[in-house]
Amino acid sequence: MESRCPACFHPRSGTAATCPVCDAARTTTFGVSPAARTVHGSFSPAQPEHRPTANRFSFGGSPAQPEHLSTANPFSFGGSPAQPVHRSTANPFSSPSATGYFWIWTAPGHGEPPLQTCVYDDDETVVEPLLDRQSVVQEALVLKTHCEIPAVARGTAHDGFAVLVHAKAPGVASTAEKTPVDLVTVLDVSGSMTGQKLELLKDAMGFVVDNLGPADRLSVVSFSDHARRVTPLARMSVAGKASAKLAVQSLYADGFTNILKGLKMAAKVLDGRQHKNTVASIILLSDGKDSYQQQRSYQYLVPRSLARRGGRPMAPIHTFGFGTDHDPAAMHAIAELTGGTYSFIENQAVVQDAFAQCIGGLLSVTAQEAWIAITCPHPDVRVRDVKSGRHESRVLAYGRAASVDIGELYADEERRFLLLVDVPRVAGVTDDDAMATPLIKASCTYKDTATGKSMEVAGEDAIVQRPAEVTTDQEPSIEVEVEPAAERGDYAEAARILDRRQKAAAGNLAGDARCMALVYELGELSARVATRREYEQTGRSTLLSGMSSHEQQRASSASLFGSMAPAMTAGSAARGHFYSESSAIAFGAAAGAFATPAMKNMVDSSRKIREMRQQSPATINFAPNNGGS
Repeated sequence: MESRCPACFHPRSGTAATCPVCDAARTTTFGVSPAARTVHGSFSPAQPEHRPTANRFSFGGSPAQPEHLSTANPFSFGGSPAQPVHRSTANPFSSPSATGYFWIWTAPGHGEPPLQTCVYDDDETVVEPLLDRQSVVQEALVLKTHCEIPAVARGTAHDGFAVLVHAKAPGVASTAEKTPVDLVTVLDVSGSMTGQKLELLKDAMGFVVDNLGPADRLSVVSFSDHARRVTPLARMSVAGKASAKLAVQSLYADGFTNILKGLKMAAKVLDGRQHKNTVASIILLSDGKDSYQQQRSYQYLVPRSLARRGGRPMAPIHTFGFGTDHDPAAMHAIAELTGGTYSFIENQAVVQDAFAQCIGGLLSVTAQEAWIAITCPHPDVRVRDVKSGRHESRVLAYGRAASVDIGELYADEERRFLLLVDVPRVAGVTDDDAMATPLIKASCTYKDTATGKSMEVAGEDAIVQRPAEVTTDQEPSIEVEVEPAAERGDYAEAARILDRRQKAAAGNLAGDARCMALVYELGELSARVATRREYEQTGRSTLLSGMSSHEQQRASSASLFGSMAPAMTAGSAARGHFYSESSAIAFGAAAGAFATPAMKNMVDSSRKIREMRQQSPATINFAPNNGGS
């Protein structure tokens, strides 16, 4: 085993007295303090039970004791007397003000690997905004309504009349600073990640680090049999970026896959924060199935503090299934339970693009705590149901009101919700009376991240005309027509509707990315589930990733490279990896059509860097010795 610096874990060679990276002396040891804190109880520094590192999982009969984290191998456990380990200020990954200690220990009576029981309260302080937030001029969220058809005969009732509520988040104000993010990346470094997979992951993480700003904070967590906080939650200043890249480059693959421990470590990082940025999120990447899964439900994989609370998660977990051997059901469940998205990365070479699309959204949040309120002004109109996907919705006051919890929105991101309302007959009126029935009033409250202010906007009232008779050739709203068929589960009918509309108005719909992409996606999904082998290899992952995207109405990165995919060019690929101005299909499938301008721009940037790296590998290098920012 190669020697590593006890402070920063950088590989060391020769007999140099100090580390070439952090200048720590070769003989530096971590300090001992009686103020060491633990979460699950206090421990005296008694002599531990010695376990050979060759057998981590031996079931000995003597009580387990705290074990020392070997400085020669940051991922091995056992061997030396246990002591509290102090975060040395010589470590470039530690905050100079950090005072926390942690123990490495094994619960008595169990043969499990040691757990880290600590409180990670050493996060770096956040940066205060340089601009006066009150002076920022920010556009408002836009709220619209669309009726299924423009008119209903006054002598008839129409139950289940479809009304679409459409919300679009404000763009990024030119005078506003970018909303800072707290990001924790949880990376699988099990044995199956060895070789090219790990190198591609390191490149992708280098891209993430490069695109974070000085106010953004990043913590890197790795996991295999055990989880390890590789870096604390630190600002991505020039020095912070260099330290983060160095830490990522130190990762190596070994062991099995323990997703639960990785997410528990991420939860500790976020739970222990002394300071908080406006936005917080977790990125989880894994290429395999959880080796320690013992329960049928996947809920146990999500720490309690990260699960949804009243519909609002503390930090959404955006999961990425890397390759075809991961567990799509587990990754989808983790994302669903926390308000994140699940992305299937079938083509390993584009993992950087997948990360780029995700952080493009996270770095452009313009609205938080968004909430749509619906009321029925007419006494006989009732809301029967709200189709809101994964967003929590409620029907209130016996159908006289409803609500949808949107939560967080990226810049220019859109949400569409389908309301089914009962329209009453209109009796005892003359032609001289007003022939319209007001159906719903919509409003939205949200927190503007640029100004910090609470905002409220009113949408257009949904009104249906009530003539004595209606013609049979009413043109239905394209915004609404496809939604009811899809909600009924009649996807074939939805595709036929789109096909008819495309043939009827091919020129008008040629630029409608959602319509074009949905038709393509339905065909591609059919091919992916045609055989059991195809379904198990890629079909299930593709379906669940598509479900995640559609339920959340947020772009995912499932790569649909199938027989029905259009020809790829340097500027286009399926399902959200590349974007072409010449074709709506180049957005990918319908999930890719949810991509915002900021997400598309970030993916384009990633693609260009990947192409440059392929053409000249020596010029684009995220190795720790280049010190790039």
